[in-house]
Amino acid sequence: MGSLGIVTKSTADPASILRSGRTYQELGPAEGQACRFFIIAIVPFGDSTFSTAVERALAEKGGDALINVTTSSSLYGFIPVYNILSFTCTTVKGIAVKFQ
Repeated sequence: MGSLGIVTKSTADPASILRSGRTYQELGPAEGQACRFFIIAIVPFGDSTFSTAVERALAEKGGDALINVTTSSSLYGFIPVYNILSFTCTTVKGIAVKFQ
């Protein structure tokens, strides 16, 4: 688990946003999750990246960025000896904000 101050969409420039001192409106708590699945340990599908989880959290609230963000990753396996199905998920939680 990790903790971050501000996370923006991958298309934004967080440094310029912070330098400009733009005001923002809090939209409330937001959570996003992104998972990648593996079948028989060789057929992967899905996207478990941090940026995908952030985009999903922001889409839920229509926000531009997340503040006070926590992130976690988890790995699950079913019948681990044969590795029939496993998946990894990245979860982000924070407060969605919209810049004015």
